[in-house]
Amino acid sequence: MQYKTQGVVLFTSQYSDTFSIAHVFTRDFGRMAYLLPKSSGKKSKVKAPHFFPLSVLNMEVEHLPLREIQRLKEVEREFPLYEIGTDEVKISISFFLSEFLSKVLRETHENKPLFDYLKQSVHILEESHRGLGNFHLAFMFGLTRFLGIFPNLNNYRSGAYFDLLNGIFVQQIPSHPHYLTQAQSTYLRVFCRINYSNMHLFRMSRAERNALIDYLLAYYRLHMYNFPPLKSLEVLRELF
Repeated sequence: MQYKTQGVVLFTSQYSDTFSIAHVFTRDFGRMAYLLPKSSGKKSKVKAPHFFPLSVLNMEVEHLPLREIQRLKEVEREFPLYEIGTDEVKISISFFLSEFLSKVLRETHENKPLFDYLKQSVHILEESHRGLGNFHLAFMFGLTRFLGIFPNLNNYRSGAYFDLLNGIFVQQIPSHPHYLTQAQSTYLRVFCRINYSNMHLFRMSRAERNALIDYLLAYYRLHMYNFPPLKSLEVLRELF
């Protein structure tokens, strides 16, 4: 059957001499794989350049529940990515986030709130000019709400440790090695207030920013199955 839906492009991969596979998180079906022709004529309704990482697309697709790779019928951009496609900083952020999302988004069922968060985030990245060094941190922290792994940060008291495994502040050192020190936990308590509106107010050194992303990635690895190292992380470390 044919459906109209929206999708956020995660990445594309090789399939054959004439086709790639586009991995897309859709509003109605979750994460899907689509057969994408590598070349197309002027009248084609599916063009490979539309599938730049994080592009938001309006899609008409053929969807069969038991088919592993679905087919595209018509695709157009919801809005152009002028800056994400040309600005060096935003390109680096988009490639990091597309790799990160490709590892954590595994749902093959409808999750409209999650899709809407992704779409809103892409739009904000395209339009933002302040606080870009913190965008990926705000994004990753906000995403935990939609993946069901948002930590409980309401029980902080002075001298607490943050238990990464259980996602809570505790007063005693946990019996496992997955926790933040008292100083790191205090900093996390301040950082947890970050969002897209105030990310430009968080002044951090490169060392502080790298430490925070390490905390976030450690947390994701503990709560997401088989979460591998990210190749694009080093580019962000050097950039910010």
